Amino acid sequence: MEPIIQSLLDTDFYKFTMGQYAWKYYPNVKVKYAFKNRTKDIELGNCIDLESLLEEFDNVRSLRFTFEELHYLESLGIFSKDYLAFLNKLILPPVYIKKNNGKLIIETEGKWPEAIFWETFILSIVNELYYNIAIDSKVYVPQISVGETRLWKKIDQINKKPFKFIEFGTRRRYSREWQDNVICQMLMNIKDTYFLGTSNVYLAKKYNIKPIGTLAHELPMVLAGINDYDLEVLKASHNKMLTLWEYMYGKDLSIALTDTFGTDFFFRDFSKEKAKFWKGLRQDSGDPFEFAQKALNYYRKLGINSKEKLIVFSDGLNIDTILKLEKECKSHFKTAYGWGTNLTNDMGYDPLSIVVKAVEANGRPLIKLSDNLAKAIGNEKTIKKYKKVFVYDNTYTEPTLY
Repeated sequence: MEPIIQSLLDTDFYKFTMGQYAWKYYPNVKVKYAFKNRTKDIELGNCIDLESLLEEFDNVRSLRFTFEELHYLESLGIFSKDYLAFLNKLILPPVYIKKNNGKLIIETEGKWPEAIFWETFILSIVNELYYNIAIDSKVYVPQISVGETRLWKKIDQINKKPFKFIEFGTRRRYSREWQDNVICQMLMNIKDTYFLGTSNVYLAKKYNIKPIGTLAHELPMVLAGINDYDLEVLKASHNKMLTLWEYMYGKDLSIALTDTFGTDFFFRDFSKEKAKFWKGLRQDSGDPFEFAQKALNYYRKLGINSKEKLIVFSDGLNIDTILKLEKECKSHFKTAYGWGTNLTNDMGYDPLSIVVKAVEANGRPLIKLSDNLAKAIGNEKTIKKYKKVFVYDNTYTEPTLY
């Protein structure tokens, strides 16, 4: 078998945008990342051969950016020459793996600008090994047939009731080849006014489409972690994170992720000046319809025309949810949908719900509260402190599908 990851571009665009941020402002912060399987009934440690997993990780560590790849990143116009010089010498830190009573344990630790790249690679590799090795290879071709049928149904629905979307499926894709096929079919059969691009940088380069991404939860999580020596400084770290992001990227990448410490806190913390400047918001947990109403009320209260603002919905979407959201929200906002697992891994199997999250920064525990308590991350003692600091009283919880 060929290695699963064959280019360091085969990752999500936000790894580069956040990577440059980490390299510029926090180059020596040491961050630890850990893998988590939220699919309780699948013991990945008993499904995936650890030797094969280690070989895949060793292969990633052997990869380097080519001159052509660095030139492509430079052509995007947002990465400095000094950051590209850093990428030219990038070697990812080691990854440590073991199994414990069927549980697959994967961890990595290193300087933030280097270790940040492991998230997507780990998830893509684990997912593809699971489907290639754990599932009987005899059913592989029939499942591709199921995937094709479901993909064509989606394409037909999009063409009948169009909406704007971004392919977000790298982290939990069925396979590298299948994700490539999905994008190829979308490009051939859907107008580019609706298919806006992909989060996968390698495929964006291959098909000459836009790589799309901004920031993820790890940015506010790490900033909070390294500033939690004082409660007021901790609370202010979220605004500091957004301000530094503005300095680096201006309006182009000004889509704010709202749920790290709860959307209610976000709207209290997000100033009128920022609300006017930032292009929009990304919703990634909780009830999306409730979120849309909160966002509408927020903009109305500030006297801002919500029709000029973008909401990117990205939480476990399927086409039925997208169509309902589009009907509900398109008269109030610009809308787009970050469509991930259900687009690149709808093959007739129940997809895995797996994540890799930053869990420590400079030895301090990191916390994500989320708008869905099932997605919360961190130890109970620190979560309790964060709930108090960010005045978090959310009780919403639902199972995580992806």
